[in-house]
Amino acid sequence: MSSEVERELLERWMTLAGRAAEPVGADLVHRYSEPHRRYHTVEHLAAMLRVIDELIDQADDAAAVRYAAFFHDAVYAVDRADNEERSAELAEAALEKLGAPTELVREVGRLVRLTKTHDPAREDRNGGVLCDADLAVLAADEPGYAAYAAAVRAEYIHVPDELYRAGRTAVLEGLARQPRLFHTEIARERYESAARANLQRELATLAEPPH
Repeated sequence: MSSEVERELLERWMTLAGRAAEPVGADLVHRYSEPHRRYHTVEHLAAMLRVIDELIDQADDAAAVRYAAFFHDAVYAVDRADNEERSAELAEAALEKLGAPTELVREVGRLVRLTKTHDPAREDRNGGVLCDADLAVLAADEPGYAAYAAAVRAEYIHVPDELYRAGRTAVLEGLARQPRLFHTEIARERYESAARANLQRELATLAEPPH
């Protein structure tokens, strides 16, 4: 573990899964440290876990939500559309090997798959907490949001600008069409208005003709 964030994540993993699960945690942290990542990094995972800590009373299964956070971007290839599915399969295989109860394995897999749409059912308390934590970055202050948008663009540096603008616009418009970006009452109060303002600002920027 080279960085303080990586060490913090490994400690959090072992608190959750036990010391015997350290090799699985080390592999997960290594995955979030892959060189092609610019946003989906150890910093994103650490930030997401901090938001989960603040929202965890809203979840029905705190362990499942935290496990899902660790696995949700474990597989991240910018040229594939099945990252969530592959991450979920990795989670299910790893947790099964660690001897986790079947119900937990299934719930973690379900939650990881949910991060493809970020659209949990109204009664899905675990899904609401996980998705709210994953999207909390949308409510960052202006410099923080600009850094997030730039990091996402850097992950797709191989994509020509015109195609990136079209793809990114489609993603943001899909989010903006959702009746609620955030699903827990706490997150809605904290994040909803700022996130919608940031989405509209980035969409306006993407619609401008390139310089």
